[in-house]
Amino acid sequence: MSVAVYGSKGIPVLGFPTQDSPCTNYEEFGMVDEMADFIDSGSIQLFCVDTVDVESWSALDSDKAQRAERQEQYFHYIVDEVLPLMRKENKSRKQPLVMGFSLGGTHAAITFLRRPDLFSAMLAISGVYDAGYFFGDWMNDTLYNNSPTAFIPHMPLDHPYIELYNSKKMIFCVGRGAWEDEGVRTLEILGSQLSERNIHAWTDFWGFDVNHDWPWWKKMVRYFLPQLLAKAPAHRRTGSKK
Repeated sequence: MSVAVYGSKGIPVLGFPTQDSPCTNYEEFGMVDEMADFIDSGSIQLFCVDTVDVESWSALDSDKAQRAERQEQYFHYIVDEVLPLMRKENKSRKQPLVMGFSLGGTHAAITFLRRPDLFSAMLAISGVYDAGYFFGDWMNDTLYNNSPTAFIPHMPLDHPYIELYNSKKMIFCVGRGAWEDEGVRTLEILGSQLSERNIHAWTDFWGFDVNHDWPWWKKMVRYFLPQLLAKAPAHRRTGSKK
């Protein structure tokens, strides 16, 4: 597993690539160039990770339990290995922001919603938040934990994560154009579920000309990133709509 790092200081940003893609995905499609002013000015330090989607979400003909377990392993890799690496490399002592596009948006949402204590903010763009899109009607406990539309409606109203969510910035965005149908459908469901639990997320639906593609994702980053970077909280010490 590789991690591509852009910049040397600033608020740490964890970037999930698109489906099946490597850590160079943002660079190859011009997103690093789009974010260059934030990186070069020292506002952010961008950490882009590899995926194992070909063994989990994309492996449609493989054993479903093994696919779900591989996703769970990936989640723990991010939390247990990538985040400590980011803390070691980044000197800002700020909690990271997590973001992603397409299936990367799904990963960003799963990671943030499962561990809001570890992040300052989330930007999930054009993700799909119902695991059923990849797994059909099949479900086990492991997949449940990786399907926001499954676990959010069962979260107790007094769960401590709800207060944590509401102390952070959480943005979901999707267009209504080509290849965005499942993103729209699942975000409408998730948005309603979050609202029912009094979780304050910004769910933003852009126009019918807004397609599931990099040119629009770049516009979304330019719009949302400055808002997410404002007043990013520091690490907590323990011990001593448009």
